[in-house]
Amino acid sequence: MGRVLGLDPGESRWGVALSDPGRMVASPHIVIDVRGDGREAKAQIKAIVREYDVDQIVVGLPLSLDGQAGPAAQRAVETAHALRTMLGGRVSVELSDERFTTVSAERALREGGVRGKARRQRVDKVAAAVMLQSYLDGGGGTA
Repeated sequence: MGRVLGLDPGESRWGVALSDPGRMVASPHIVIDVRGDGREAKAQIKAIVREYDVDQIVVGLPLSLDGQAGPAAQRAVETAHALRTMLGGRVSVELSDERFTTVSAERALREGGVRGKARRQRVDKVAAAVMLQSYLDGGGGTA
């Protein structure tokens, strides 16, 4: 069993987190700048999948507070579909509710003394780790 990759897809940046090999702990990994059609960002995800023996991707689904899917949620669904297609079924790709992850990540970084530009540069990967940890804690990713 490989690792789980958590992806927090935004319009201009994707936060990426990885689980440990035992799928117990999520850690922030990187922030990927998304430009143009996102082809380069997807290629970076594919490289991470190979390098870290990832066999599952969890894409954060940003639903509204009332559970409705807006434009950001639609982009997440499209991103998940594109990753499934690109990876040819070799990696499981699913969606997971990510409401409040960015708020939780911002709070954790602020409480940790991370300020300004440094916080903005880290928040996406920390949000991905918060979402992935919640998914793992909920029993996701277990065989």
